[in-house]
Amino acid sequence: MNDVLRTLDRIEISDREEFERAVLAGLSRTPRAIPPKYLYDARGSELFDAICELPEYYLTRTETAILTRCAAELARLAGPGCALVEFGSGSSVKTRLLLDAMHEPVAYVPIDISRQHLDATAARLRRDYPRLRVEPVCADYMVLSALPTDLGRSPRLGFFPGSTIGNLEPRDATSFLRRARTLLGDRGALVLGVDLKKDPRRLHDAYNDSAGVTAAFTLNLLRRMNRELGATFDLGGFAHDASYDPLEGRIEIYFRSLRPQTATVAGRTFSFAEGERVHTEFSYKYDEAGIAALARSAGFTIDKTWTDPDRLFAVVYLEAAPGN
Repeated sequence: MNDVLRTLDRIEISDREEFERAVLAGLSRTPRAIPPKYLYDARGSELFDAICELPEYYLTRTETAILTRCAAELARLAGPGCALVEFGSGSSVKTRLLLDAMHEPVAYVPIDISRQHLDATAARLRRDYPRLRVEPVCADYMVLSALPTDLGRSPRLGFFPGSTIGNLEPRDATSFLRRARTLLGDRGALVLGVDLKKDPRRLHDAYNDSAGVTAAFTLNLLRRMNRELGATFDLGGFAHDASYDPLEGRIEIYFRSLRPQTATVAGRTFSFAEGERVHTEFSYKYDEAGIAALARSAGFTIDKTWTDPDRLFAVVYLEAAPGN
């Protein structure tokens, strides 16, 4: 038991050191930016789950409705005896739709950077699916080069829902999909959730909800820096800032300084001008041509696409292209 505790302590220290390096580098660059993965500590993951329930945030309920309708067909396309590999598993709510439809899945491998959230999710799934092998992987799926679990020769079905692909800049989206293509293998396939281009007003409302939950999610990054890095951010001195750029086809999210101020992070002092913004996240929106180009660039072909009646969102079944 002591060895296990010491190992967990070393992992926590390593994660904190990585977080510190990323924050100091991000606040030292121009323009300032902190990678979006650091929004997802345990509290951040809880807040994101709450965002998914908001009336303005159409993405989750729309994707869930699509998956409910097409889960049986997805299971048929994937075939029996698959291992389901989810990138950025979160609470795995939508995963259950696939697990319930799949024919004798051999394993479920959730990959997530939030250790507490991942462990809680794995525990719930082990309880609810006692015959399913659950192999959680705490890692950044953007740099994962191999799955640290033996899946044998089972075909692998990847799952990347929630339009998380939109949080990646196009170059990084291609890089991730290529990495997923390698992890899933030549017999692999990927179920991809993609938010589609639409009325900018609807997009704006989805990322600026009236209850302020999205704002709390963004500002939780400051709270996390205060707690883990000994930072001195005044949460009342910053605001959530999200807007849609139609030329880039993306929502841009920042925290913005409301006044001239300074904050100390890990012993270093940073000054912020009034109105200065620190970038935390993009959310790119795609059309059909963009999805097809993205798939081709990463060695996938599109087998089937499902959308809702209003064409707000798409679920795409990608197959590994031969020879890639």
